[in-house]
Amino acid sequence: MKDYRFKIPQNIEFGMGSLKKLPEILEESRSKHVFLISDRGLESLGVVKRVKDIIEGAEISCTEFLDVMPNPTIDTVNAAAKLYKECGATSIVALGGGSPMDVAKAAGVLANYGGKITDYEGNHKVPGPIVPMIAIPTTAGTGSEVTASAVITDESRNYKMTVFSYEILPKYAVLDPELIMTAPASIAASCGVDALIHAMEAYVSVHATPFSDAMAEKAMELIGGNLRRFVANRKDEEAACAMMAGSNFAGIAFAWARLGNVHAMSHPVSAYFHVPHGVANSILLPVVVEYNALADHGRYEVIYNYIREGNEEISGFKPEMLVDEIRKLNKDLGIPERLSDVGVTEDLIPAMAKDAAVHPNVQANPRQSTEKDIIELYKKAL
Repeated sequence: MKDYRFKIPQNIEFGMGSLKKLPEILEESRSKHVFLISDRGLESLGVVKRVKDIIEGAEISCTEFLDVMPNPTIDTVNAAAKLYKECGATSIVALGGGSPMDVAKAAGVLANYGGKITDYEGNHKVPGPIVPMIAIPTTAGTGSEVTASAVITDESRNYKMTVFSYEILPKYAVLDPELIMTAPASIAASCGVDALIHAMEAYVSVHATPFSDAMAEKAMELIGGNLRRFVANRKDEEAACAMMAGSNFAGIAFAWARLGNVHAMSHPVSAYFHVPHGVANSILLPVVVEYNALADHGRYEVIYNYIREGNEEISGFKPEMLVDEIRKLNKDLGIPERLSDVGVTEDLIPAMAKDAAVHPNVQANPRQSTEKDIIELYKKAL
């Protein structure tokens, strides 16, 4: 067994209605002025007001920043960091999916250390702890509340850059399954498959360890057994709890084992064509799983047994059975089958492949991949 290390430095509160414990967490963090980062969609649903009322009800000041869009840009990060410093806040609450959390992490870096967010691009360039941050996920998908990365779109390069540092992990996370029970079926589906992919890619990663395996396997068990059920009925409390916990465990898994070609390839798809991250991942998944089958050493069968329908005995497992099961899952959930279905065109495949090939996740993929390999994978997914 190879050497490995891990730590779980965060405080995580899980449970139906756990949002009500936010004042206790703020008191523990000694925050007197909260900077609330979220988006207009959650504002329209009344979720932002609900959280702000809880904060202000505890006699804590609150300043909102709600101009976060999917695939957030450097300009958004700069605007958030500027307002944070101007308003005199002492902590950040990130409310939403991966986009508000990515902006919060990046703004927290700039608020403490200044400069440009591109100065921190890559691995371990953040010099120390960032602004105290509380993450409140409203989707069961990104796992951003426990991950050490912020993904920000650099529009000047059509590139989704990554800041990776364990210094940007949120200090606290509040996991309240009630917050994901109003999601539209399409969002629940794409976010749910994204969470499943986090667990799958961490599980087959060349950096996988017994610790990340434990998190990934439990995540696949929870998500695989409840994803269809949750998409069918978001009011199903048991399924919502399973999805929220599964997404969290998957995030912990890939925070320490990294991901693979699916995520490396999906980032350029989102950067060039503005395809939602979870949708891009879901479409690419069966193609990459089929490609990686050559490197499988028994893990595909484990994944298959977590996500397949039914409990009947299966004998003579073959990797293509997992590929077929993934395609069926996507179809059941109403996820598009091809990249062309979401507006991706062949002319930009070389540019996307060039960006994907240098992404760090490619180095964690179980099958070695060249830029030429990635071009062929994009064409197959098209």
